[in-house]
Amino acid sequence: MKPFLLIATRDHDQAAADEYQAVLRHAGLRPEELQHLRLEAAPMPSIALDDYAGILLGGSSFNVSDTDKSPVQLRVEAELGQLLDRVVAADVPFLGMCYGIGIIVDALGGTVSTDHGEPVSAAEIRLTAAGLADPLLAGIGDSFHAFVAHKEGCATAPSGVDVLGEGSAGPLQLIRIGRHVYATQFHPELDADDLATRMKIYANAGYFAPDEYAALVAQAKASPVDGRQHLLLRNFVQLARGSR
Repeated sequence: MKPFLLIATRDHDQAAADEYQAVLRHAGLRPEELQHLRLEAAPMPSIALDDYAGILLGGSSFNVSDTDKSPVQLRVEAELGQLLDRVVAADVPFLGMCYGIGIIVDALGGTVSTDHGEPVSAAEIRLTAAGLADPLLAGIGDSFHAFVAHKEGCATAPSGVDVLGEGSAGPLQLIRIGRHVYATQFHPELDADDLATRMKIYANAGYFAPDEYAALVAQAKASPVDGRQHLLLRNFVQLARGSR
């Protein structure tokens, strides 16, 4: 059985490790079924798309709309853009999480800006008619809640992109290109404990005031995020295996 590939761009070792473990756990995969590529650490190696059942792209401290980009960020964006060209052309199973939606929308000529960032919170994701019919969202219902925390976002989808889920502060929450390429603005890999751990790592990264940490953790634990967000990961795994 082909493994999956998780591409990371986090420049913090613990954050990258935690993200990998969260995806592994909530997708229902074993370590040998999920390879981990730290793209911020070294140039992208040659990736044969047929070697993988599917590819996932994790979140990032990078922002597509950044005006001052380091050489590493410029390299990462260029390499991801080239990979996405291949992924979309071949309609290979792909799931981009948070950073992934910005990368895809930008690559397809859409607009990513700081006008639609969202603070650390539990956002309601409302499914569109296309979302209700999509197998990635099987078992989720008409709407669900998931954790968000991002400095940029997208208001509208580029031509040829199907919108599956919408939000309020962040209008574009879940999209599909072709049949198998997906991206979310929210974090399907996070539960409240995962979020608390990640927030501690990024306490001084501008997502929230450090003295708000305890209150935000309490809010997350009391939020309506009930685990249905993880179904996207499990459904993605099943769909990807069925398509390959």
